[in-house]
Amino acid sequence: MSSASPRAEIRTSLQSTADDLLAYFERRLRSRDDAADLLGETMLQAWRRIDAFPVVDPVRQRMWLFTIAANVLANYRRSTSRQVALAGRLRAQLATAPAPVDPSETTAVRDAVLRLRDAHRELVMLIHWDGFSLVEAAEILGLNASTARGRYAAARAVLIDALAETAPAVARRRVT
Repeated sequence: MSSASPRAEIRTSLQSTADDLLAYFERRLRSRDDAADLLGETMLQAWRRIDAFPVVDPVRQRMWLFTIAANVLANYRRSTSRQVALAGRLRAQLATAPAPVDPSETTAVRDAVLRLRDAHRELVMLIHWDGFSLVEAAEILGLNASTARGRYAAARAVLIDALAETAPAVARRRVT
């Protein structure tokens, strides 16, 4: 049995095996940077599992470190696979998404909404930007539903007039 502490043994084992572990990752990955990251993760995992470190036998130590490396690589591949699948789903969603709005129209609408009186602005924003119904927005603002309907109608009229001047295409579609 070795007289060295587990901390000293694991440090020595990691130092002597690091180049081989890096080569292991480099042979299995396209990116040298990814290989280096996985080597770092392997070392971190080894330190976290120091209680399981086979202090007695250098051959077992090397095998133990390569077992950790294999698990780190498997986790990396699963994670990469999930990321690729997620990116594919996002691309598919974007392909079916409606065409983007003209930025000048977006700016005109935002500016017109921000020029509304406070009581009208928040109601319009809750309904159109946050997706609440008129009744839900009224409740959030602590308003009677009929008061909210009146404020919303007044806000729409102001917006239609404001947009008719600055963004005629938007005003023609009418604020709904």
